[in-house]
Amino acid sequence: PSIDVVFTLRESLKPNKNYIFYCQSCGDIVVKDRKFLRVLPLPSENWSDLVEEWCCHPDPFARSTLHPQHGDCFVGDTYFLLNSGNESHVPESPKSKENTRVICKRCKTMLGETVSSGTIKYYVTEVIIQPAEGSFSPTPRSQFVQSMVALCLLELSFAKSTFRFTIKGDNGKTYILIWLLNSDTLLVESLGSSSSHSDFTRFGDILTPSSGPVGTWNAVKVLYQPCIQCRNKELADAWENDMGVHPLKFPSETCLELLLILGLSTTSLPPSLRCMNSFQV
Repeated sequence: PSIDVVFTLRESLKPNKNYIFYCQSCGDIVVKDRKFLRVLPLPSENWSDLVEEWCCHPDPFARSTLHPQHGDCFVGDTYFLLNSGNESHVPESPKSKENTRVICKRCKTMLGETVSSGTIKYYVTEVIIQPAEGSFSPTPRSQFVQSMVALCLLELSFAKSTFRFTIKGDNGKTYILIWLLNSDTLLVESLGSSSSHSDFTRFGDILTPSSGPVGTWNAVKVLYQPCIQCRNKELADAWENDMGVHPLKFPSETCLELLLILGLSTTSLPPSLRCMNSFQV
């Protein structure tokens, strides 16, 4: 995405406008015609870890929880918090971790999870939010995931000067370590001779503009390390304990999708540009 739209995650919702939340995968309506009176940003995921640095007395926020009322939408790093209201697809009283998962009724994709009996978390990679007067316009899955993850990385790097991220699943496992290198990379590709283009079409996507012999688009350049099957465990543990690393949480299935997308992106580069030290590019 363009640098001009770095903050669209937090600015995409306006108070006193009606919105519809759609399942990104199949287009089914998830939240119908909801008007928000307040749209407020949440503190970072690890804000409570810093309280001891701020306060010289016991944690004053220990018993405070942030629960949105019906007219509220709280915006986190990778999710929106809403009052569940009378949404039929939300479990009423979650009794286990599995029961907290919020599933699309049509395609069974995980959209989010219930945080409490009245609060639901929708991940930005799983829902499309559009004004009620608009219509749903589908976006290819991998293209959407790439755009939303890139926006999260850009927004946090601009706001917090954070450039290292751990990608975690909703099961608590770390899937990927990401180090943001550049946010102003411009990719240029000849549409007639791309071998990588056919790889990406397995997702049903066309990542390059369809007009003209040459495609150009903005991209973020990252270094990454996969952490599945206990790979890079020592580095992952070191990053886990580093306050300069920011955790980003997504559904576990989306973390695996992102890992596959990163791998395909790497193989589309010339062999000499695919690695930097022990990281993949």
